[in-house]
Amino acid sequence: MAATILPAQSEAILAYQLSINANAFVSLVAVATVGNVLGAIVNWSMGRFFTHYRNKTWFPVKMHKLKKAEQQYSRYGRFSLLLSWVPFIGDPITIVAGVLREPLWSFVLLVTIAKGSRYMIIAIMMSGVT
Repeated sequence: MAATILPAQSEAILAYQLSINANAFVSLVAVATVGNVLGAIVNWSMGRFFTHYRNKTWFPVKMHKLKKAEQQYSRYGRFSLLLSWVPFIGDPITIVAGVLREPLWSFVLLVTIAKGSRYMIIAIMMSGVT
């Protein structure tokens, strides 16, 4: 849920899980990353397949945020997906990637790098590994 427009705190859940089971470092980071990437694929799918509904009130991204994300995506291209982990701008970028027909393979690769790196940093900070 945390990788979709729905609010969730995956970082807090990861930190808690690491605090009670530090030996599961790799598996917890992997599960958090896969779950977050799957959520981003939902966003990409919404952009790809539901674009014609973007002016509807129920569409999960407001038009001004979508326009801002489209400008950023157009300026930096697919590498703006490396910012998909950033709160408030990451989710709209993943939707815009679908709107602008980013190939799924490159989308998944870049989003996995971004989100996996975030979880690795959080996990390292929580576990005290240097």
